[in-house]
Amino acid sequence: MRYNQLIKGIPKVSELGMGTWQLGASSDWKSISEKKSVDLVHQALDMGINFFDTAPNYGHGTSEIRLGRALRGKERSKVVINTKFGHTSKGKINHDAENIRESLEGSLRRLGTDYVDSFIFHSPPFEYLNGNKNDHYEILEKLKEEGMIRAYGASVDSAREMILLMETTGSEVIEAFFNILHQNVAEAFDLVREKQVGLIAKIPMDSGWLSGKYNENSRFEGIRSRWTKDDIRTRAKLVDRLKTILGDRLDLVSAALSFCLAYDTISTVIPGITDGDHLKKNLKSLSNPMPEDLLKDLEAFYQEEVKDLQIPW
Repeated sequence: MRYNQLIKGIPKVSELGMGTWQLGASSDWKSISEKKSVDLVHQALDMGINFFDTAPNYGHGTSEIRLGRALRGKERSKVVINTKFGHTSKGKINHDAENIRESLEGSLRRLGTDYVDSFIFHSPPFEYLNGNKNDHYEILEKLKEEGMIRAYGASVDSAREMILLMETTGSEVIEAFFNILHQNVAEAFDLVREKQVGLIAKIPMDSGWLSGKYNENSRFEGIRSRWTKDDIRTRAKLVDRLKTILGDRLDLVSAALSFCLAYDTISTVIPGITDGDHLKKNLKSLSNPMPEDLLKDLEAFYQEEVKDLQIPW
């Protein structure tokens, strides 16, 4: 496991982090038992993972609760926790500035800690990312001064959002939607380097498509039911094309994770992990770095065959 700087003044983070949506009870991802959730976090720690991403709305607060229980008794200073605000533990959306402190206090109670390393806006409307027109960032600076958070930022999906946030706020960390089929945020990577902002790559497996488990005949429930039949056919064809490009150079999972980590702007990548075997497979894939020529091929694939399709997340 390699470790990279995410935020100045906190421990370096494992290049493979752990998204914890799936830890929550009745999660839209996949509900697992509390014991399995705690065991999975302990396995991740044993394998060297020290970065955990969560949010109040994951399992209506139970993801944070279970993560907190799993980390109880562990040395807090060696674990890096990122949580969010804007999507509440009651399933509501509230991006108002007046909700920030209350949201953070709720997360700290559920996590059983007195601070989080990073605290980020959870997919806010575009206009909320403008620090010149919103009070949110003054409140976040105050929370830093009080020691309740180490850094703040936002979880976003586009380069446009990233640029506005970095140019108008003191954000030090961004969680960005980035994978082989969604490379738009790479347009902001030069500014990320200039501003020395820590970058977390979210949805690296494209909601499961880059794991190879879906095809044009797959049908979906829950949050994945958002995909139309045309969306499914389009993605299936793109995955087939991707497999052709990869050939025998890398398997699909290794390619998905090593693609993200091929960029020095990205500190950690957070695939969803549902069990120990899944965790081991992801960890093993890190031993297969992305060859430079293949990286160029995948960038060209996106520019020439994927970008104009504007496929939904």
